[in-house]
Amino acid sequence: MTDTLRPVETAAAQAPDRHPGKLKRSIGVVGGTLLTLSCVTPASTLFVVVPDLFGSLGTATALTIAIGSLLCVAVAFCYSELGTLIPSAGGEYAMVSTMAGRLAGWLVFVLSLLVVMIVPPVIAMGTADYLAPLVHLDPSWTGASVMLLATLAGLLDLRANAWITGVFLVLEVIAAAVVAVLGFSHAERGPDSLVSMRVAGPNGAPDTVTALLVVSGLAIALFVTQGFSTAVYLSEELENPRRSVARTVLATLAISTVIILVPVAAITLGAPDLAALTGGDLSTMVTAWSNSAVGTFVSLCVALAIINAGIVMVIQNSRVLFASARDKAWPEPVNALFSRLGRFGSPWVSTLAVGVPGAALCFVNLDTLYGVTGVSVTGMYLLVAIAALLSRRGTHRHTPAWRMPLWPAAPLLLIVVLLYILIQQDPAYLLWTGGITAAATLYWALYLRPRRETRWLVSIPEA
Repeated sequence: MTDTLRPVETAAAQAPDRHPGKLKRSIGVVGGTLLTLSCVTPASTLFVVVPDLFGSLGTATALTIAIGSLLCVAVAFCYSELGTLIPSAGGEYAMVSTMAGRLAGWLVFVLSLLVVMIVPPVIAMGTADYLAPLVHLDPSWTGASVMLLATLAGLLDLRANAWITGVFLVLEVIAAAVVAVLGFSHAERGPDSLVSMRVAGPNGAPDTVTALLVVSGLAIALFVTQGFSTAVYLSEELENPRRSVARTVLATLAISTVIILVPVAAITLGAPDLAALTGGDLSTMVTAWSNSAVGTFVSLCVALAIINAGIVMVIQNSRVLFASARDKAWPEPVNALFSRLGRFGSPWVSTLAVGVPGAALCFVNLDTLYGVTGVSVTGMYLLVAIAALLSRRGTHRHTPAWRMPLWPAAPLLLIVVLLYILIQQDPAYLLWTGGITAAATLYWALYLRPRRETRWLVSIPEA
């Protein structure tokens, strides 16, 4: 592998940092799991993202999410092993750079930056729908307001945010549980409908969901539980990362899958008819199953969950940008700004840099955001799987770390499946993502690679 990383000590000696910044290890597995679960934001994902899947997949939605969750087990194995080998706030890019070379790391950084910039506004724009029982608001302006509120909260101490997000997380789990109980208690069809693969067509008549459509939907299904990777971004602030990163990643995936998949199954069984399920109006279904007061309670819990998700995602995203500046990804004045830490120990400039553009993205077409995110997540997981395949060569073979079972079969299978999912995506979204990736490669070729001694020096903090 050419153009791989030099040892961290060498890189540091050749390019001393005039603006050193070190994140504090202040949270354990419980705090990390609360923050990571809040980034998955199960309830807001259930109420904002899943309805779109119901619209295209109908009764096959639960099956698609279940398949996506099984694939995510292999992804979680890769993240857990790499995250304990390389406990860096840079997340995917630090892991891939170390294992697969600096260009691969740069490309995965660009894909992860796309994801972390797009996902928060996608979720935030759903807030208006769930405040509708109290007040009617414009989705874009409401989403932008949520993003700005989350940005302000992201400037606080991480431990304080763990408590805030923990309280909100309890409320969203309650909302998901209420939906599950109501759906199962008003079941209109049997469990066999979960694999019947039916959707309401344009004229309301049942249509069959093809296997190819399910494969295409897997990109969004992977996005449904995508936030478990936040544990890797927080690895510099987790106590004893060699143990806590893997525990947090795997626990978060398991819990979030249950919180999302059980209500999805309940909604599939309890929807009054196929047209209502395909329509995806979950608030109306909840109200019909209970009463307006319960519907309002659930909607408000979801609105709080979305705000909670925004806070955690801004925290995560600011750490990625902070790490990229520390690793000299940009011209020096930009690096100096993005690596600054505020009075609460948070990277405040990086927090503003991800939060404010996120507010602006609330005015972009939602379908485009979904499509580009799905392609980016799939591409990012693909590069992480490749890095995991290389994680036991050379000195890394003997580095103390959590080691995944079924290596190398798990990353190999994941690479094949993700490649197939990727080629089944809408060409327009592939072109958007490919164009951004091409521009990033050009930046690499013209700016980063000629300055390899002073730029893109991916450092690995001590565990």
